[in-house]
Parts: sequence; C-alpha cells; structure tokens
Amino acid sequence: MQFENVTIQGLACVDPPCRVTSAEIDARLAPTLRSLNLWPNLLESLTGIVARRFWDPGVQPSEVAALAAEKALADAGIDRSRIGVLISTSVCKDFIEPSVAALVHGKLGLGPECLNFDLGNACLAFLSGMEIAGMMIERGQVDCALVVDGESSRTVTERTIERLLVPGCTTRTLFDNFASLTLGSGAAAAVLTRGAPGAGGHRLLGGVSLAATEHSGLCYGQNDAMKTDSSKLLAAGIALAKRTLEKARRELGWTIDRFSLLILHQVSATHTAKVAEALGADVAKVHAIYPEFGNVGPAAVPMALCKAEEAGRVRRGDRVALMGIGSGLNCSMMEVVW
Repeated sequence: MQFENVTIQGLACVDPPCRVTSAEIDARLAPTLRSLNLWPNLLESLTGIVARRFWDPGVQPSEVAALAAEKALADAGIDRSRIGVLISTSVCKDFIEPSVAALVHGKLGLGPECLNFDLGNACLAFLSGMEIAGMMIERGQVDCALVVDGESSRTVTERTIERLLVPGCTTRTLFDNFASLTLGSGAAAAVLTRGAPGAGGHRLLGGVSLAATEHSGLCYGQNDAMKTDSSKLLAAGIALAKRTLEKARRELGWTIDRFSLLILHQVSATHTAKVAEALGADVAKVHAIYPEFGNVGPAAVPMALCKAEEAGRVRRGDRVALMGIGSGLNCSMMEVVW
C-alpha cells in the first residue's frame, strides 16, 4: 500500500498531569513481593519503566482525545469544517456506546457531513487509522481526515494492584498480570490532508501489514485487567516483525538503514532492544518514551513522534519509520518523509 498524495499536516499529543513512579507501585505491592521472595524494585528493573502518567480521576478518553485533536488542528492550520472523517483509535472507551468518535465529533463541533467511527486494532489502531484515512484521501473520498486517540491506565493499574495484594497471590498470578503494571496514559491526534505538504507538513508514503492470529490467545485485555504471556508474546511478535520488514523490502524497497529515526510502539526496555536487534536496526535510532510514559497503547507511536520532533531528533527530509506490533497478533510499518 503506497500513497502519492497524503500528508500529515498536523500532529499533537497531550500528557496527563499525574506522574506515578514504578517505585511507588512496588512500594504498594511490597507485602506480595516479600511473600514471594522477590526483589523490591521489581517493576523498573524488569521493564526500564521509571514512571507512567495518569489522568485525574473521572477524566474520560473522549475528553483527552478532543484536547489532542484541538492541538493537531491548530498545528495543521486548517479549518475544522474541512475534516471529512474522524477516526477514534482508543482502546479505552467512555462507554460501550456511543462511540468515542461520536463524542469527540460533538466536542469539536464538526459538521454533520463528517463521517465518524471507532477503529479497534489493539496497540496498532492509530497506524490502522492513518492507513484507512490515507486510503480515503487517496481515493478522493475526503480531503482531510482526523485520527485521534485517548488512553487511560488508572483503572486497570489500580484494579491489578488490588488483585495482587490478595493473600495467597502466586508468582504465576503476579507475572500473568505484570504487563498491566507497564501501562500508561496519554492522548494524540493527527490531521491528514490531500496534496503536497504545506509548511510543517510531512509526506505519508504508506506501508505494509501482516497478521499472525494463531497467537491471538497470548494477551487478553479488559478495562480493569490484562492477562499476558509476555515471553511468548515477545517471541511471536519479533518473528512477525521480521516477516513484516521482509514484506516491506519486497514491496516498497525498504532497507532499515534508510531511516534516520525509528518510532516504535514501546512496551519496555527489553521489548524495544530486542525488536530493534531483530530488525537489524541501531537502537539509538529509536526515540524512547517508555521510561517516562510506559506502554501507552495506540497512542504510543504518535506520542513518540511528537516528542521526537520536540526534542529536535528529526529534520526536514529525514525518513521516519512508524512500527508497531499489537495483540492479535498484527504488525504494521509505515514510512514518513519529514
């Protein structure tokens, strides 16, 4: 899948206000860690995650997605009346229905002709949203699209801690639930437009995807719990990523060294390093946000891209790879020319 006329014209993220360290979570879990003879700084030492962010209690995904959308629209410098489709990619939901997209559409005051819907694809959903928006733009269905995401990890983290503090918690139970403690919160949005990039815009060239749904049982998530076989998930994800990169080589002529910057969906230090190694990439090219934000689900890739730009890590003309592996399993890789 290649695009000729799609531009990322606006990009934004919003950081939650509450910083919660791994040391604080470990302190709360101290009775269980002692009973299982585990070391006290378990979470940070195993993941490299120093902290993650929470929204204030009661803040909903649609609220923060709308905040990110307002920033992205301002960054794009276009009138919201031009938006032809709004796609929400949030794993977290305000309600089962209406959709997060409908709530954000209303908060932004978008017009009645603007399509709006939720898109679910685990941690890949934002990339999937950009792909669908890009195809709609390329086909002439819309001129401008808005992709949004708002994630909140407060509830799942709190409920997981409560479960792990129940007397009799086993090591197996701890590590089945361990990935839940890596989750973070955040919000992001991107405005995609037709045509050559305007001032500050970036060409979205397209990308590739592959599925390995025989591994769909390795990670199950609910709003208050996530059960993961982390070691098998990592191994299967790396194998899928290697096959996806090979597909990109065949179909798009990719070589990993063509990229100045790698924007990965990030889970932990081990995950990031092993994925980079498997792809033959220099891990120094990865803009890491997991130490301060943890695993932010679909928001991770656009947040990392925003923060790489803020840090001055990407310059005009640089080629940037957007890469992710999501529960299912699915893998997507896309290319942006800055």
